[in-house]
Amino acid sequence: MRSEPVVQIRGLIKQYGSKTAVDGLDLDIGQGRVTAVLGPNGAGKTTTVEICEGYRRADGGTVRVLGLDPVADAARLRTRIGVMLQSGGVYSGARAEEMLRHMAKLHAHPLDVDALIERLGLGGCGRTAYRRLSGGQQQRLALAMAVVGRPELIFLDEPTAGLDPQARHATWELVRELRADGVSTVLTTHFMDEAEELADEVAIIDAGRVIARGTPEQLCRGGAENTLRFTGRPGLDVASLLNALPDGTDAAELTPGAYRISGQVNPLLLATVTSWCAQHGVMPDGISVERHTLEDVFLELTGKELRG
Repeated sequence: MRSEPVVQIRGLIKQYGSKTAVDGLDLDIGQGRVTAVLGPNGAGKTTTVEICEGYRRADGGTVRVLGLDPVADAARLRTRIGVMLQSGGVYSGARAEEMLRHMAKLHAHPLDVDALIERLGLGGCGRTAYRRLSGGQQQRLALAMAVVGRPELIFLDEPTAGLDPQARHATWELVRELRADGVSTVLTTHFMDEAEELADEVAIIDAGRVIARGTPEQLCRGGAENTLRFTGRPGLDVASLLNALPDGTDAAELTPGAYRISGQVNPLLLATVTSWCAQHGVMPDGISVERHTLEDVFLELTGKELRG
C-alpha cells in the first residue's frame, strides 16, 4: 500500500492563449479511494485530469502520478493506469470484442475478458463495429477497456453519461469492487448523486482552483444548514417557538400553516419542537428534515447561472 498520494498536484497552471484554464491548482488524490472531481463547464477540471493522464502539458507547477511525471514517464505509467475518455480512443471500424481483447493482450495480468463482457452487458454487440454501437454501448466498452488491464489508478470521465439505470448501477458496482481491490479512482461527473454515492472524497473546482474539498458528508454539513419543516394550524406564536429553540436557530411561517425551522437540525432540536407543540396544543403534521445535498452545496459555491 502506498502511503503517499497517488496523484499530487502543486501550483498547476495551464493557459490557452490569453485564457487561464487552471490557475495554481493544488490537489492530492489518496490511495485506494474514489475521488470525485466536480466543477461547472469551463472550471478547469477536464484540463487538470488530461494533464494527469499525460494528454496535455502543464505550463507551470508540478504533477506526479504514482510518483512519476505523466509526460516524461508516459511509457512507464501506461500499463499502471486506466483511462476512460468521454469519446474517442477506439478505432471506429474495430469490433467491440476484438478491441477489448486487444487491450487485454497489452497487459500482463488482465481481467477475464469474457466475464467483463458479461458483466457490462456487451455480449450482444461483441461483433458490432464501434461506430455502430449506441452511445451507451460505447460508454460501457470504454469503461471495460479502462479496467481490463487491472490498473493501479483509473481515470473515469463521465462514466455513466447516456447509460440506462441498469447499466448505471452496474458501473457503480464495478467502481466499488475496484476500490475494494485497492484501485484508486479519479471520477469526473456532472451527476451529484453519483458523486455522493461513490466518492470517498470530493474536490470542487472553479476558475481553475480547488474551492472546496472533503467527504460528501463534510461538504454537505459545511454548506447550508439543514431545515426542519412542519405543518399545523395557521397563526401559531412563532416568537414563542423561537424563544424555546437553541441560539442560532430561526423559525418562520412561510405560508399559512407551513412552518420552517432552520439551523443545526439534530435530535434535540426535533424534540424541542415537538415538546413546544405539545405544550401549546398543536398537532404537527408532516414533520420532515431536509438534508442538504451535494448539489445544493455545489450550486452555493459555484453559482446558479448558466456557463458558456
